[in-house]
Amino acid sequence: MNIGVNTRLLLKDKLEGIGRFTAESLARICNSHPEHTFFFFFDRAYDASFVFAENVIPIVVSPQARHPILWKIWFDWSLPRLFKKHQIDIFFSPEGYLSKRTSIPQVNVIHDLNFVHQPKDVPGWAGRYLRTEFPLFAKKAKHILTVSNYSKQDLAKTYKLDPAKIAICYNGVGDHFSPKSEEIKQNLRSKYTDGHTYILYLGAIHPRKNITRMLQAFEKFKTQNQSSLKFLIAGKKMWWTDEMEAQLKTMNFASDVIFTGHVPQTELPEIYSAAECLVYISYFEGFGIPMIESMKSGTPVLASSTSCLPEIAENAALFVDPYSVDDISKKLHIILTDKGISQSLVEKGLQRASYFTWDRTAEIIWDTIENTYARSL
Repeated sequence: MNIGVNTRLLLKDKLEGIGRFTAESLARICNSHPEHTFFFFFDRAYDASFVFAENVIPIVVSPQARHPILWKIWFDWSLPRLFKKHQIDIFFSPEGYLSKRTSIPQVNVIHDLNFVHQPKDVPGWAGRYLRTEFPLFAKKAKHILTVSNYSKQDLAKTYKLDPAKIAICYNGVGDHFSPKSEEIKQNLRSKYTDGHTYILYLGAIHPRKNITRMLQAFEKFKTQNQSSLKFLIAGKKMWWTDEMEAQLKTMNFASDVIFTGHVPQTELPEIYSAAECLVYISYFEGFGIPMIESMKSGTPVLASSTSCLPEIAENAALFVDPYSVDDISKKLHIILTDKGISQSLVEKGLQRASYFTWDRTAEIIWDTIENTYARSL
C-alpha cells in the first residue's frame, strides 16, 4: 500500500498530546511494516528525526495550514492532487481532519469533542470551523479511532454514528517514565524551585484545563498551611486568558507559582517523578496522557471526576469536583499529608500505567488501516 499520513503536528520540540500520539504510533507502524510506503505530508519544513524508517517519504505541502481558510485549502485542494500524483491507497489523519474532495478511503483519530461541549474554549474562526467541519469528517471517514470509551460514546451520540464505525485505541506511556532516585529528584528541584517541593501541572495551558481554579485551590492550600510548597506549571502559554492573568495577579502566593514554558521531552520523566503530586483537573478530556505518565513515574495523581478521566485512572487517582475550589484544596491537602493514601495511589498508579503501551496503540491503528483498505477493494 501507499499510505498517506497527515503529519502536520510533528513539530520538533513542540510535541503535545496529539503530536506525541502521532510520533509514538507512526514510529512503530512504519518500522513494523517495511513492505508498505508511507507518505508523510507536512505543512512546513520537517525535522529529519520524524522520518522514522526507509519506507517513509516526507513531502512538504503548501500552504502552511495554521488558519481555518488554509486548513480547507490544504486538506481539500493540496492533498487530493498529491493523492493522485503518488497513487495513495488510503489516508490516515491522527488529528481528525480529513479531505472532503477525495474518493480514497480515509481513517482519522478524533481524540475528543471539547470544542462542541465547551465552545467558549475555542472561539472565533477556529471554533466555527471545527464545529462545522468535524461532523462532515466523521461521516466521510471509512473508520474512526478514538482514545477512550467515553469519547467513543460521545462521538456516536453527538454525530449520530454507528458505534461499530468507531474503534478505541488508548494512548500509551513510554518505558522511560519510571520512579527516579532522590538525587535526580533533588537536582530537578534545584533547577526549577530552588530545592523546594512542588505540585505539578503539565500540559497545554488552556481554559478547559481549569488553570484558574487550580491557582485558586493552591492559594487556599497555602493560606491554610505553612508550607514552602511551589506550584510548577509546565507548558506554553498559548491559550493564556485574561481570567488566568487576573487570578495570578490577585494571589498572595503568586511568587510560589513557577512557569517553566515548554519542557524538553528528555526531562519529562524527571519532572514528573520529582513532584509531590500531579494536579490534573480538566473540565473535559479525551484521554489525559500526563496522568498515566505521572503514574508510571511513581507520582500520585489528583484528577477530575469528569469526562474520561475516571475511566482511564480507575482507582489509581484521587478524584475531585473540578468546579469546586474547596474540594480541590481539600483533596490536595489529603494527598500531600496522608502518606498512607499517597503511597497507595503510587502503587495503584504504577499498576494501572502498565496497561497502556504505545505498542498496543500502534497495533490497533495498523489493524484499522489495513482492514479499512481491504474492505474498500
